[in-house]
Amino acid sequence: MHKAAFFVANGARFIATNPDTHARGFVPACGALCAGIEKISGRRPFYVGKPSPYIMRAALNKMQAHSEETVIVGDNLRTDILAGFQAGLETVLVLSGVSTLSDIDALPFRPDWIYPSVADIDLF
Repeated sequence: MHKAAFFVANGARFIATNPDTHARGFVPACGALCAGIEKISGRRPFYVGKPSPYIMRAALNKMQAHSEETVIVGDNLRTDILAGFQAGLETVLVLSGVSTLSDIDALPFRPDWIYPSVADIDLF
């Protein structure tokens, strides 16, 4: 982290994959690791992954898919489900990871479907 903060503070591009703070079990994720670099360097990262629209468009293009016929499944409301919502996809929240049912009321968007885990999804 020390070296990364040094380089970013001295002009290196600060690009990160996503702002996720933690994974299941509160294991630090990309956003948590970037927070220290941001505090030290005074510069914010440019996120290219979820929920960035860039990554969603790139994924849809790569798969030759359209938003109207694509579903995103994720365990994090603030990245996975937000990415799908912003991209016009139908969204499936699985409760086997980061977000819980009580987290839903705190956000202005909602998943289309909610399941305990990926194994329980019966949409298709």
